[in-house]
Amino acid sequence: MEGHPGSTLTRPCHLPESETGSDRLIELESKQGEFVVRMRSAGLVVVATLLASLLAPAAAGALRGVNDWSCRPGPAHPKPVVLVHGTGDNKDYTWRTLGPQLSARGYCAFSLTYGVLPNAPVVGAVVGGLTPIESSALELKSFVDKVLLATGADKVDIVGYSQGTMVPTYYAKFLNGRSNIDTYVSLAPLWDGTNPLGIGSIFMLLRLLGFGAALGSIGDCIACPEMLTGSDFLAKIREGGIFLPEITYTNIVTTHDNVVWPYTSGLGEGPNVTNVVLQDTCPTDEVDHVGLVVDPNALGHVFNALDPAHAKPVPCVPIGAR
Repeated sequence: MEGHPGSTLTRPCHLPESETGSDRLIELESKQGEFVVRMRSAGLVVVATLLASLLAPAAAGALRGVNDWSCRPGPAHPKPVVLVHGTGDNKDYTWRTLGPQLSARGYCAFSLTYGVLPNAPVVGAVVGGLTPIESSALELKSFVDKVLLATGADKVDIVGYSQGTMVPTYYAKFLNGRSNIDTYVSLAPLWDGTNPLGIGSIFMLLRLLGFGAALGSIGDCIACPEMLTGSDFLAKIREGGIFLPEITYTNIVTTHDNVVWPYTSGLGEGPNVTNVVLQDTCPTDEVDHVGLVVDPNALGHVFNALDPAHAKPVPCVPIGAR
């Protein structure tokens, strides 16, 4: 599979026979209740399978050196780094590798768990990234304000993963966050959304047919439909462009991404945008979506993006498929 900056990759959607041709037309003519049930059971199972590993509670302790509110950025790294996790995850598990490495390199690193369902049980392995992205962005806004106040910095750098690339984008564009962000590094972003097996197209069709109210969430994940290709949320953040001129962006993607389909959804264009396709320089890196946050090749590019004046060649570490 080939994909490069600015390119668009389309994959044919091969639906099972029961979902094609006249059978589809019959379903469209059926009564609303039966239609919604059938389409939800067919489509959501695929999405749920793709996201299953993301929606499981993750166990991890507090990260060494992260969220030290006494930390003051030094001249070498004057911007605190805010880490924004993905769907069904939390501030500790997603950043279990990068967080301590940032601290060891002298960065002031901070992470939050956002998007926890209101009635979620109070447990150690909190699951976040489930509520609407708009409300999660408000949580990020409050957190960034707290970081700036505590550190005395004028801006933060952001490293986001998966849904954690959407939340800061909404914050930057619609919650006056653009002036607070200097560098924005995205791991597995999905600027065009994800369309696994055409599910995003199916959801878009359902909305056009008036069934949008029945598609408000995928399981407990209210944010998940917002990230499907063609969603109203994506249309809103894409209007006028994703990338703001005052922010420096780096997008890091893997051709083996099994959640963001196609992976080229994470590539962008602009004078302030750098795209990194891991396999362009390390063909033996077969890391998938979930493994990206601990992949040494990806993290090497993260550090270079945060400190381009001292960027170093990223060695190619072979990573086998999971």
